[in-house]
Amino acid sequence: METLDLSDGFSIHDYRHGLKLLRQDGERTLLENRAEYACPACGEPFERLLVTENAVHSFQTPPSGPICLARTGEKLLVLTH
Repeated sequence: METLDLSDGFSIHDYRHGLKLLRQDGERTLLENRAEYACPACGEPFERLLVTENAVHSFQTPPSGPICLARTGEKLLVLTH
């Protein structure tokens, strides 16, 4: 199982073959993990990935499972399991 590599930042394009775009606007991108990539925070497969460059973000509906956070120099990644 491949883990998302954040050592040089994060680019969705590096993982596009295994991530399905669910929603994208000017502030955030929501993706579904179709390739069972491993979470860079806990090492377990994640279900969804939210990527944003915003300093803050609010969630309307909390996920039912664990939430992991990962930060690159420019992006915040929120991974739900």
